[in-house]
Amino acid sequence: MLAVAEEETTPENQTAPQPRQHRFFTIAGLLLFTALGFLVMGYHPGLEDDGIYLTAVKADLNPALFPHDANFFRLQMQATVFDGWMAGFVRWTRMPLAWAELLWQLLSLFLILWAVKRIADRIFTDEDARWASVATVAAMFTLPVSGTALYMVDQHLHPRTLATALILLAVGQLLDQKRWTAAVLLLLAFLFHPLMAAMGISFCIFLALAMREEVCAAIRAAIRDMARRWRNSLAAVVPLGWVFEPADPSWRKALDTRTYYYLFKWKWYEWLGALAPLFFFGWIWRAARKRGNPLLAHFAAAVFCYGVFHQLLAMAMLCSPALVRLTPLQPMRYLHIVYFLMMLVAGCLLGKFVLRRSVWRWTAFLLAINAGMYAGQCAEFSGSRHLELPGQQPANEWLQAFDWIRGHTPAEAYFALDPHYMEASGEDFHSFRALAERSQMADAVKDAAVVTLVPELGPSWANQVGAEQGWRNFRLADFKRLKAVYGVDWALVSYPQPAGLACRWHNQSLAVCQIP
Repeated sequence: MLAVAEEETTPENQTAPQPRQHRFFTIAGLLLFTALGFLVMGYHPGLEDDGIYLTAVKADLNPALFPHDANFFRLQMQATVFDGWMAGFVRWTRMPLAWAELLWQLLSLFLILWAVKRIADRIFTDEDARWASVATVAAMFTLPVSGTALYMVDQHLHPRTLATALILLAVGQLLDQKRWTAAVLLLLAFLFHPLMAAMGISFCIFLALAMREEVCAAIRAAIRDMARRWRNSLAAVVPLGWVFEPADPSWRKALDTRTYYYLFKWKWYEWLGALAPLFFFGWIWRAARKRGNPLLAHFAAAVFCYGVFHQLLAMAMLCSPALVRLTPLQPMRYLHIVYFLMMLVAGCLLGKFVLRRSVWRWTAFLLAINAGMYAGQCAEFSGSRHLELPGQQPANEWLQAFDWIRGHTPAEAYFALDPHYMEASGEDFHSFRALAERSQMADAVKDAAVVTLVPELGPSWANQVGAEQGWRNFRLADFKRLKAVYGVDWALVSYPQPAGLACRWHNQSLAVCQIP
């Protein structure tokens, strides 16, 4: 299924063996751009999704942690080997977890750029174009993928990043007609992140088909026919009974917190960000055919057809309230791969036709693109260090509180805190569970996303978040009520704390208190 048809040997698709010295400079260049990309994107362990993944790894390493709320990360982790694999790596190497996560973040970035360079080597002959693709992708690691609430790469170690590296490596293997190696890489990606791997497998199928000239000719004929006889219709068959089961009200409440799930509520510029890449690759497909570059034409055709197929599939899945149970599958996340490939090809074109071998143009390009992305990340996480590296003292007042809690409260402690704490000024969406390493009552931000994927958590989530409503006006009686109903015995509150709470620590904004 992933077989790639034989191509004629042309300068566009022939990759000569590299001399040892050339390979050395290639690796050195990739390491340089890995470091530059990392410095530009920043590093924030425990951020957003890492509230699930990092928490799960810590629970694997220390089963005494999270005795009260493990379902809010355990159930979602059943679909991935990431936490067990990462915990096993830490045990095997005896490396501190914080350093192990940093190591694999850097390795993941390097592998992504290695794959980008390999793909660029196959579809462009100009070395300037190839390196411009690497430079562009490295600078754009934190480019938002329109409407999907994704970055191209997260600012912490995420199984999606590992899966992306493996998918891009598989694409390079397919271009080299090494289908079995590609299949193994896709299988590994599936173990880390099944949803993104499914998208990668789908793209590789389109790429394998597009590499066959007769298939490309049939696709072009079909597109011309559709242009002449367009029909405004779309049909989808979903033979899964669970799709049509009635949705629990608490699950719908959690779902409604993720506005990006609803494709037909996207803003016009989000639709533009989704459709523009398809037009871009359609244009590349046509231009490459005219210029006699068959491999680039086939590659662009694969991206174009993959994008059109998944765009139509997403519209079919999300157009009817009867299919609301399909919404958490987030079919628009097909754009994640498309954005990587768009940056890759756009960088190649920029290097080939604009940058070329001009030192001044390269300097201006690197300064502009990296400075712009760096400034965006500093503004996005203005309350935190740009690089939150292991061993640093936390500058963020919320992280200071999490750090004290981790070192001075019992492992079985159960905390109540503002259900919207991640959205507080200066908190910057860091996870209490992941960084304080203590159980907490359900929050209204990240736990809501977990509920959309694990509906059985809906009633418990809704009850706990409801019990915490009006947090800013809580008094001693309210904390005692939470303790009586849910068993919480600690609270993270604003300083100065409400009267009657015995507080063990505080900074200028927050206090850590026991509930009597």
